[in-house]
Amino acid sequence: MADSFSKKENFKKKLQKQKEKAQKREERKSNNNKGKGLEEMFLYVDANGQLVETRPEDQERLEIDPNDIQLGAAPIEAEEAVKTGIVTFLSEKGYGFITENNSKDNIFFHENNCAQPVKKGNKVSFEKERSPKGFSAVNIQVIK
Repeated sequence: MADSFSKKENFKKKLQKQKEKAQKREERKSNNNKGKGLEEMFLYVDANGQLVETRPEDQERLEIDPNDIQLGAAPIEAEEAVKTGIVTFLSEKGYGFITENNSKDNIFFHENNCAQPVKKGNKVSFEKERSPKGFSAVNIQVIK
């Protein structure tokens, strides 16, 4: 019985796939990297954390001055002790907010920290102090 057209096509495709597979196998054999020596396969880490092929002994060394090393957090720049601002909010309960002139930050204050009574819109001078909930103003005095 004669083969149908589709059987012949399928047989041709199968032969083509076998040829392609054999060709890929030959390419892999020719591009084989298995013959490398152990030294050629090593990578090293340089002073910047980059992978390089040169040995650490052959790399140039950077001298580090121990006096240049700073441990801990970045230093806090000294701020001016007395700041100025305007009282933008004042509640009946005795707390309020001052908008600082330089940074435009709102800083919490309580009237217990005021040397004299303050009103909304007063220009004041104060010292900034860190509190558990952020910064707060202390030693508040009205500027005339």
